[in-house]
Formats: sequence, C-alpha cells, structure tokens
Amino acid sequence: MMQVAILGAGVMGHALALVHALGGCRVRLTDTHGPTLEAAPALMAQALATLRDAGETDRDPAWLASVVTTHTSLAETVANAELIVEAITEDAEAKRALYAALDPHAPRDAILASNTSYLDPFPLMPESRRHRAAIAHWYTPPYLVDLVDVVAGPRCDPEVPQRLRDLYAGMGKHPIVLRRFVPGYIANRIQAVIAMELYTLLDHGVADAAEIDAAIVHGLSLRLPLLGHFMKADFTGLALVQKALAARMVPPPPPIRRSEALDRLIAAGATGVMAGRGFYDYGSADPAALFEERDRRLIALKRALKEIGSMIR
Repeated sequence: MMQVAILGAGVMGHALALVHALGGCRVRLTDTHGPTLEAAPALMAQALATLRDAGETDRDPAWLASVVTTHTSLAETVANAELIVEAITEDAEAKRALYAALDPHAPRDAILASNTSYLDPFPLMPESRRHRAAIAHWYTPPYLVDLVDVVAGPRCDPEVPQRLRDLYAGMGKHPIVLRRFVPGYIANRIQAVIAMELYTLLDHGVADAAEIDAAIVHGLSLRLPLLGHFMKADFTGLALVQKALAARMVPPPPPIRRSEALDRLIAAGATGVMAGRGFYDYGSADPAALFEERDRRLIALKRALKEIGSMIR
C-alpha cells in the first residue's frame, strides 16, 4: 500500500486524499489552517457517501477513517511518504516556503508532485528535490473527473512520470503525460479561450448566461465527448476546416482580463453556489445538496459515456 502525503486539505486537497485512498493508498493529510483540516473528514465522508449510494464503491466511513488520517505536523505527514502531493494555494511564495519546510523531513526518494494549475513549481523547489519533482494536476471533483495532467520537471528522473502515469491509470484515471510544462496544460487553456469568448458575448448582450450555456450543452458538448476536436474536424473534412481558418469566419476572441457582468455579480455578493446565487439563482438550496446533485449527474453521465464509448482510442 503506497504511502501518500497530501499537503493542503481545501477544495482539491481533501478530494485528492479520497481519490488516493480509493486507489489503494494510505494517506496522511495536513493543512496549516485548522478549520480547513477539521472540516476535511466530513467532506470526504460526504463525497464517499455519494459514490457509495450510486454504486461506485462499497467502501464505508470506517474504512475511510482507517486509511486517511489528518495531521497538524508537516514532519509527521511526510514521514515515510513515497508520494507527496502539494495542493495548496496558487501562490509562488507559499509554495516555495512549503517546499523548503518539507525538505528536511521527507524521504529523499519521495516523489514530489504539485497540483498547481498555472504556476511553474519547479524553480520554487529545493535543488535536492528536483530529480523527483513532477506535476500531477487534477480537475474538480477529482474523484469523478478522470483527467490527470502529468508533467516531469526539467531535471526529473524519467521513471517518475512513468510511475505516476501507471499509478493513476491503475486507479482507472486518464493520465496524460505532457512533453513540457505550459501554464494551464491542455484542458484549462482551451477552457480559458472559450471563457474569453463567452464573457465577451455576455458583456455585449448577444445572449444571457442561460442561453449561452444552452448552446454549449445542446450543441458544442454533444460531439466533444465522442470525437474530441481533431476527430470532429476529420468528420467535417479538413479542406473545409482549412477554408474556415483562412476566411476567419469567426474572429479570435480579444484578450480580456475582466468581465463587466462578472464584476457586477461579485459586487452584489452573488459569488456562486456557496452564496446561493451567481449567474443562476439557487434560492435557499443547501450548497452541499447542490454539490451532491452535481456529483450524481456526473456519475450518470460517465456511465452513459462508458456504455456508448468514445471513438478516440
């Protein structure tokens, strides 16, 4: 049973602890913020209950408590760890400080994997750690979204990304090993470009948020799970794709750093599900119930897609 240390127990950290536990690992979880660490077991138990009720696992809370433990001491958390997963805030100095603090305590051959989304973590790590340093970037909720971006550091042993790929593939996940680090990896970079166009359409009054979402759900997203983008282009015909690019039928979205619609919502306190209102009004619905509903629908969608099968092999 692989010994895994998860550093950071927030939105991603506690979920990654559950993922690794379900994957057959023994997990130690820590966080410098006491309330966050204290809340983690209940959040993991809630997610586990959703998976159990849906028939995705037969594990129970007693099992979870036996394989995932919480610790206030960083040294205790990383002791004997074979894999250390850093899942703290996207702040360079915070990551640098954490790496320096764990360096005297972690085993020398432990893999140090960052869940960073945009920051390049490798220059922030001590020299002595860089030969075992990689990125393992997950998407929320990681116990349901299978994509994992794996990136080796520039001086990393070749065995490290291979071991991470094998580990996560063995858990039923879909790891992709990138040839080099780029901020945002693949899915997030695509999502960022889409987001710029969507906020531009919204701010210009072309359609409201629900109508834009409907265009995605009922049009764009229908083909993507089966074909991806490049196979869809093959079905369209590459000559037509070439002509569309040349004609620039749809101009690229202008780079934006803010959205008026987004700013107005945040100023009004409508910050999303946790606030009860964002682009949509969730009324008095319990956020935990909304997250559970999201997870159940994702489970149903994954099952349907598995039965249908993707054309990408």
